[in-house]
Amino acid sequence: MSAVEVVAAARRRGAVRARVVSAVLAIAIVVVFAVSLAVGDFPVPLGDLPGLLLGGEGRAAYVVTELRLPRAVTGVLVGAAFGTSGALFQRLLRNPLASPDVIGVTQGASAAAVVAIVLFGAAGPVVSAAALAGALLTGATIYLLSRRGGIHGYRLVLVGVGVGAVLTSVVSYLMTWADVTLAQQALVWLTGNLNGRGWDHVVPLAAALVVLLPLALGRSRALMGLQLGDDTAAGLGLHVERSRLALLVIAVALAAFATAAAGPVAFVAFVANPIATRLVGGARAGLVPAALTGALVVLLGDFVAQHLLGEQLPVGVVTGAVGAPYLLWLLATANRAGRV
Repeated sequence: MSAVEVVAAARRRGAVRARVVSAVLAIAIVVVFAVSLAVGDFPVPLGDLPGLLLGGEGRAAYVVTELRLPRAVTGVLVGAAFGTSGALFQRLLRNPLASPDVIGVTQGASAAAVVAIVLFGAAGPVVSAAALAGALLTGATIYLLSRRGGIHGYRLVLVGVGVGAVLTSVVSYLMTWADVTLAQQALVWLTGNLNGRGWDHVVPLAAALVVLLPLALGRSRALMGLQLGDDTAAGLGLHVERSRLALLVIAVALAAFATAAAGPVAFVAFVANPIATRLVGGARAGLVPAALTGALVVLLGDFVAQHLLGEQLPVGVVTGAVGAPYLLWLLATANRAGRV
């Protein structure tokens, strides 16, 4: 067997494994999704869910379709957006630390949202719009500050960490003198929360993903080329800076819309891609497994936060508790390897 045939066979095996992993993740999401609709203070038998979702009436139908369903759908969409965004950042910059909640994008959304809440008493869609604008503006600022001489993974991460630290200080300052009620409202939002999510949160996020996810998948080949290095990518005929900028814009937009819908749910974008890569068994895992992993992480985290900790907590508490140890482990191993 020639070398070309060996490579082709390995790619086929990798593609098959990625499809199998994606199918298993999708099934797991459906199972957790159904359980999240059925379990609660008002339990609903799993067998009754299809009828309730297809036009049932009464208290059970209201609880499922108006209270639990939009929350669960928001969780799936937010997780998919964060998972895809994290995968784009980490693969594009070839840096495991490059996720929107580490390099300052979600801190930008948080700062803008806290300004809207504390200074203007905003709530609901206005806070979401402010968070979206803050994330996009922060992403553009980080890009402009780090693009001198070309974008490099660690430079962008360091600039993003610095920008994020400044924005975190702004949030802390505002929280120290804000009215107690407004500060509490801001704190709940900053934790990352799916409580009270309705269809008004689902619709704009779903519309954004209908546009952004196909764009991300359509640029998968460019992403693979850029992972090989700028010189190799240019040799393959890619417009390096144009392709990188387009992918960064998509990644920032995904994180911005997800943060606007549910707040900065901690570490979902950071851990989704590494988990998906381990499951698929290679560094070239597609974006779909990362998106599905993110959706599953948020759904599971929200279920645990609602039902398994004694009292209802924001989903960000659970995802933060899972993601923070991984970040510390990653920093420790990178330090031993001499990369930081």
